[in-house]
Amino acid sequence: MVAGVKKQEQSSLMVRWGYVRDYLRGVYNELKNVHWPNRNQLVAYTAVVLISVALVAVIIWAFDFLLSYLLELLFNAVQ
Repeated sequence: MVAGVKKQEQSSLMVRWGYVRDYLRGVYNELKNVHWPNRNQLVAYTAVVLISVALVAVIIWAFDFLLSYLLELLFNAVQ
């Protein structure tokens, strides 16, 4: 009885390993089809991302500063 259970567990493990192996093969095949950017494109895309992040950070900072200032005026007016 114990040998049958152990063999069934090994079989289940082999089936799972087969699924993992097939998945990893599929990932590898898809990565071969990806169009990777060259160095100039990579630098340009990185610059766009960094500038965009900086711009969004400045906008958020400006709104935060403005709201803080307005709330401070409001609370000082109430007191």
